[in-house]
Amino acid sequence: MTDDLDRAAVRAAPEPATEQPKRARLLYIDNLRIALTALVVLHHTAVTYGNIPAWYYTEPAKDGSGLLLDVFVMFNQAFFMGFFFMIAGYFTPASYDRKGARPFVRDRLKRLGIPLLAFLLLIRPLTGLSGYADLRATFAERGESLPYWLYYVLSWDAGPMWFVEVLLVFAVIYALVRRSRARRHPDRLTQDGREPVQAARPLRPLAIVLFTIALGLATYLWRFVVPTSTYVPFVGLPTPSFMPQYASFFVIGVLAHRHGWPQSLSRVAGRVGFAVATTATLAYLPVVITAEESTLDGHGTWQSLASVAWESTFAIGMVLGLTVLFRERLNRQGPAAGFLSRHAFAVYLTHAAVLVGLGFAFRWLHAPAAAKFALVAAVALPLCWAVAYVVRSLPRADRVL
Repeated sequence: MTDDLDRAAVRAAPEPATEQPKRARLLYIDNLRIALTALVVLHHTAVTYGNIPAWYYTEPAKDGSGLLLDVFVMFNQAFFMGFFFMIAGYFTPASYDRKGARPFVRDRLKRLGIPLLAFLLLIRPLTGLSGYADLRATFAERGESLPYWLYYVLSWDAGPMWFVEVLLVFAVIYALVRRSRARRHPDRLTQDGREPVQAARPLRPLAIVLFTIALGLATYLWRFVVPTSTYVPFVGLPTPSFMPQYASFFVIGVLAHRHGWPQSLSRVAGRVGFAVATTATLAYLPVVITAEESTLDGHGTWQSLASVAWESTFAIGMVLGLTVLFRERLNRQGPAAGFLSRHAFAVYLTHAAVLVGLGFAFRWLHAPAAAKFALVAAVALPLCWAVAYVVRSLPRADRVL
């Protein structure tokens, strides 16, 4: 794989050609990353105009169409960031094999750490101006002042770059595990110090079912302590309640690389994945419609058990279905897709500022929430890639973005 393919996954690891001679086969993973990056932009646009005030700039919906945006956000949240972690995990072993432990960690610190600092120091001050203006007005009514530097420090978090933050932790843990295994079992390594790539073997349906059950139970127990409404300040994790999914999907991605699982999935597995995700959703609808929101958050309620069962089943079904769909139907790239791929990570880095700017630009427009979402989204997607192109054109920026 090329470094451009890696950039689109928000800094996973590049795949050396020596381990993947059929490079064109992996173009579908590249295209998956483009689609997921676009989904991130749409997700935060929906948050802007829905009923979930978890963004830098929001206009709470005043009509029923806002509920449609909330449902869209719910479906996205159930699988798309976990899918990102899985793809990142898939490319991590090859990067480690090519570089070794210390160079691998240094590379991750550069390619993940520098964009994270760029967001915190350059982009986030811009995206936070709306919240600062509102809070400053509240202070002024009480005859007090609030300097921006104090607001910035007290509201410190990584925003959407929390993903990069967590991925950096996963990469360091992976390097420590690999180094420990190499010391304990040097006889299992190849002559150049790499772990041998195992022969491709298909995933067994029973293994998928057992993993789905295990993930659901682990998430259910996790939410006794970390319910879905939990927010971790300073670190800035907006969805720590999904951490079992994020961590396990990263591990599955690593194993998928070693065993060739994406290439061995059958077309039937993809169709079954979509069917199971749809069936699980239909079964979950009566619960989510009738239950009080607090009972879905966690704390050991039966509604929470139903919620994590749906999330786990839906996420795995979507991963299976989308992987096969893109592998069979979208395993090619032209100049346009290549452009989208090269700039996808820069889109992830800068899209918050773009969406906040568009929020202010369209503030005057009074329209149903869904209509305004559609309009802003249609402008946001091409604009995000245009801004990403400008950013990556800066000197040396393309070395980390």
